[in-house]
Amino acid sequence: MNVNNIIDKLRQQPRHGVLPRGGRGAARGRVALPQSPRQEAPAPREVQELPAAPVESVNEQVQQLARQLANEIIAERDQMSAVARLGRTFTKFDTVNDVVSKQKETVTAGLWSDNLASLTTFFTGSQTSSQKRYYADVYHKDISATGTAVQFAVAYGHAAGSGSSALGTQNDSPSRAVYSQYRQLLLNPGDSRFTIGTGVSTDSIYVINFKRNRLRERLDAGNFELPLRCISSSRPLNATGSVNVSSSIVHTLIDDSSLASPTVGDSGNVYNIVSGSINDGVFNSSAPVYYGLAYPDHGVLVLDGTVLDNSTPGQLNFQTNTGSNSEGNNHYALFHSISGSSELTSPTGDAYGFLARNSEQITSTHYFVRVKNAEYNFSNNPSFTTGSNGEFAQTTFVNDPKVYITTVGLYNDNRELLAVAKLSKPLLKSFSREALIRVKLDF
Repeated sequence: MNVNNIIDKLRQQPRHGVLPRGGRGAARGRVALPQSPRQEAPAPREVQELPAAPVESVNEQVQQLARQLANEIIAERDQMSAVARLGRTFTKFDTVNDVVSKQKETVTAGLWSDNLASLTTFFTGSQTSSQKRYYADVYHKDISATGTAVQFAVAYGHAAGSGSSALGTQNDSPSRAVYSQYRQLLLNPGDSRFTIGTGVSTDSIYVINFKRNRLRERLDAGNFELPLRCISSSRPLNATGSVNVSSSIVHTLIDDSSLASPTVGDSGNVYNIVSGSINDGVFNSSAPVYYGLAYPDHGVLVLDGTVLDNSTPGQLNFQTNTGSNSEGNNHYALFHSISGSSELTSPTGDAYGFLARNSEQITSTHYFVRVKNAEYNFSNNPSFTTGSNGEFAQTTFVNDPKVYITTVGLYNDNRELLAVAKLSKPLLKSFSREALIRVKLDF
């Protein structure tokens, strides 16, 4: 029954309690007739008084018809919904209940190639003589091996240009250029020197710069460990020569993020590099030994050359060449100190490796795909049916079809496929089984 039929029925109902129309001054139950100007008006005629209108009865009839119409609409909707569910191909997301957007989480992974967190093999090469005066690229495989890639670079800088040759130019030595470059990159405006630990400034710095494509967003603070081994006292002035390591002692360096909040500057968060390990934390946390500064947002470690030069027994003894206009190539001493550590075994029984992880903040949107029991129980696969009438290929599917969900597709309003999510294994679906699948879209 539609609305027009209800309106017609209401019109057919008897009209109770309707009074004749009367003129001004007409009394209840009587009608005053107008006077003719040509003749005397007759006496007014008696009009029978009608009973009061049964308003409650009319309202009840209207309510009954309205309920009848509502029930028919609901039944029609349920029938259409059942038909749609049985043959449904798409389900529109409820953006309030099914979509959770702008979820942020921090993801970490091994920084080195193949997502490894420990690097124990180190190789240099494939640079011109001019480039080697400024920095040295460090690979995880021999440069001629398949899949070799640069992991990080080492460099040496001096504020006055000491430890490198100016090559006949004025105030343009590689060490001076390196110090100036990292000063402009990492220090706040007005700062001319790197200040280590409790406020000691240094002119001599060693730099480790992680390869950008391995770093992703930043170095994961609290998750790097740099191993350094003592340099032999026979180190030549030019470190590109035979630099030997000695002693069975390896110094491991970490940041102090477990002890203190970072200093925030123009270069982002800054932590102190101290003696310690990832497993045991900062050594002597009440009075840590400061070795340098860590800049996670730039993927740079700056080490104080003065501290590395400490020749006290058991210390690193780098013997940095700080001679004026002297070809030192000190950064190769840092390379040998790191690579030489891998020749020794750590307390865990593994070779000492350079441990590092990267960190990345990912914004995600979660789509909750709700598959109810009566939905998606049929397949468009030709093997699902047989014959010209589309009968089930398996007789057991009659009244109880079974399918397996393997893929979820995300579409726009124009039904254009935008993304595909694969399940780790097929998911059984039938009239007696429901499913809730969460699709995570990262960007």
